[in-house]
Amino acid sequence: MTKAHFEVADRVATVTLDRPERKNPLTFELYAELRDWFLALRGRDDVRSVVLTGAGENFCSGGDVHDIIGPLTRRSPEELLEFTQMTGDLVKAMRAAPQPIVAAVDGVCAGAGAILAMASDLRYGTARSKVTFLFVRVGLAGCDMGACAMLPRIVGLGRASELLYTGRSLGGEEAREWGLFNALCEPDDLLATARAMAQRLAYGPTFAHAMTKRMLHQEWAMPLDEAIDAEARAQAECMTTRDFVRAYEAFAAKREPVFEGN
Repeated sequence: MTKAHFEVADRVATVTLDRPERKNPLTFELYAELRDWFLALRGRDDVRSVVLTGAGENFCSGGDVHDIIGPLTRRSPEELLEFTQMTGDLVKAMRAAPQPIVAAVDGVCAGAGAILAMASDLRYGTARSKVTFLFVRVGLAGCDMGACAMLPRIVGLGRASELLYTGRSLGGEEAREWGLFNALCEPDDLLATARAMAQRLAYGPTFAHAMTKRMLHQEWAMPLDEAIDAEARAQAECMTTRDFVRAYEAFAAKREPVFEGN
């Protein structure tokens, strides 16, 4: 059993890592299941946004010590590379999914769990959250699943370097101050807040949201002039949608637009 639940209601998919007695760790099977599920989002019209969370009072403790870390010490170099590429494919799938992903982070958010939060588009946390990129603590580099590329863009190079070199925990308040969390919530309100934002996005211009996510991802490696040209093409494509016309017609009629994602 891979210990994750996937539910869809009112255009929002909720992914719950569900092994609370172990703080919701990842296994080999769960990595692959999450990767495949996020890849399949490209063809799902019933899902317009995603909430990613953990059961109980924790988000995710990372790779399971007994189910992953132990076995990895006995694998060949070729098998190790296969594993690290597979875990990276999960982040690629999350970033390639057209739907915005909202992470609801409570309690422990460590290792690969911190990567899952990082790879989401928006992150809500609690004061008791502890985000830890702990790879150095087990003798590994901080360059795991895209951390050296993505984390500096979220919190800045110096702060990312500190987290990845030391493996120290980042408390909830500090994570908000650093920009890793968009906001802090009371634990009892966390999931509802994340779902409210996901639903707001799900009822927005979802084609345009998907374009925004795509360009945020693609423009990391673009020179400014190239990025401006790419955005011109992207925005012109959005202007061909019915949602663009709907927004104008609603404005002219002095009412709120009703977006349908086309």
